[in-house]
Amino acid sequence: MDAEHFSGPPPLIVGMVPGQHPEVLRTAVNLAQKLSAPLLCAYVDEASYLVEWDPARSAHRLSLHPDRDDDDIRSVTAELKSAITSAVQNGGTAWTLRTLAGDPARALGRLASEVNAPMIIVGTPERGFGHRLTEFLNGSVAAWLTHHQSRPVLVVPFRMAAHQDTAE
Repeated sequence: MDAEHFSGPPPLIVGMVPGQHPEVLRTAVNLAQKLSAPLLCAYVDEASYLVEWDPARSAHRLSLHPDRDDDDIRSVTAELKSAITSAVQNGGTAWTLRTLAGDPARALGRLASEVNAPMIIVGTPERGFGHRLTEFLNGSVAAWLTHHQSRPVLVVPFRMAAHQDTAE
């Protein structure tokens, strides 16, 4: 289903990444069901880039929604579609998956503005040295969104019992 064809309220945006903890998607689906809103799941391909950018105006629409269709993207979208399908199978929530380009936080913000989404849902950063290094170099998507958005941002924490938490 395409986001432009959702009927009723505007969709909730949920940021998706391969291997993401399922709690983020479960929370988004539960919230969408309670609000009777569709889900617009968004994966940002950081390997893509914006083809044109004019700071005085917005980026070209084609650069925000790339048509890149290589084996890597097909593999990622198949994995994400499978996760979304299993998460919404009993709830009947309408959803679609979009692949975006550029910086993840800015791409999610642009998409939310484009579809007038009432909320953006993202997960907390993954644990581990590699993820911390990436966050240090690139910044946190959740942090950027919470500081630069005019709409609510729900940051879903990775849930783990305190006695199981060995990180830190």
